Amino acid sequence: MLGIEPTAIPDVKILTPKRFDDGRGFFSEVYNRKRYEEAGVELDFVQDNHSLSETVGTIRGLHFQTTPFAQDKLVRVVRGRILDIAVDLRRSSPTFGRHVAVELSAENWRQLLVPIGFAHGFCTLEPDTEVLYKVTNYYSAAHDRGLAFDDPALGIEWPVAPGDAVLSEKDRKHPRLADLPACFD
Repeated sequence: MLGIEPTAIPDVKILTPKRFDDGRGFFSEVYNRKRYEEAGVELDFVQDNHSLSETVGTIRGLHFQTTPFAQDKLVRVVRGRILDIAVDLRRSSPTFGRHVAVELSAENWRQLLVPIGFAHGFCTLEPDTEVLYKVTNYYSAAHDRGLAFDDPALGIEWPVAPGDAVLSEKDRKHPRLADLPACFD
């Protein structure tokens, strides 16, 4: 069984797999292609990624890949908590430049489906947070792009002040939305 919740941008969805708790712990079928297809999520995942962020206030993103290596992502947290963000970069979309912000945690068991055409990033809310995500295309350094996490035009309310965020050097240098070339129609 798979719960599906809509978000403010219809193409971004919150998916919650059924979890069975008992005296030993729990069991959950976090991904089953057949069940996802029955729920209308028909994606071919080809790669799993796993990140550990040791410090609260670590921001990873906002990242995306351009065609022909664009990726759908299915994001979940196995330890800790994050504020997960998806920003619509589809120029022809009525929600272009808008974002969805969802808290994902090991406790709430939610997953965020981020489709092609969106920049994705997150901020850790607990130390030693581990994030797993499936993607529908392989990593390509030549197609790897980013968007400035602190662009005021995006209106993202990050849970950490921009100057206090823990970022990679790469993520500090991404362009703002107004300076980003059209990547998705």
